[in-house]
Amino acid sequence: MKDKIKKQITPKIAFKKALNNFLSMTPMLLGVIGFVAVLQTYVTPDMLSHLFGYGTTTDIFTGTFIGAISSGNPAVSYIISDQLLNQGVTLYALAAFILAWVTLGIVQLPAEASVFGLKFTFYKNILTLFATMLVAYFTVLTLQVL
Repeated sequence: MKDKIKKQITPKIAFKKALNNFLSMTPMLLGVIGFVAVLQTYVTPDMLSHLFGYGTTTDIFTGTFIGAISSGNPAVSYIISDQLLNQGVTLYALAAFILAWVTLGIVQLPAEASVFGLKFTFYKNILTLFATMLVAYFTVLTLQVL
């Protein structure tokens, strides 16, 4: 019996495969980045501040929803949250907004589903949705204790 000789993957071959994968995902990534940039330009903190202030539960739901549809860079969410805090938005809404902004991403769903699969993307986003609301609530409770 002949032993099957496995082809050894060299760093050069691995780099070429990684580059090909990256280049195949580039159009999706550029589309997502462009859409997020458009949302960040046209959805101002003043517009967002009118959506909050209707109670803890409502603020958490609203913050989660707004953060999920306006996903982006965490550093930008802190700047927007500071402006919202100065306009009187509750910490519950801000915690949910920041968590959803970073972890959820309705804009990124098509790209995420094509890379990781529809089933994984669905479960990841459903679990993240509930976790975002719970973590936001308990984060503010913890801050109030401290």
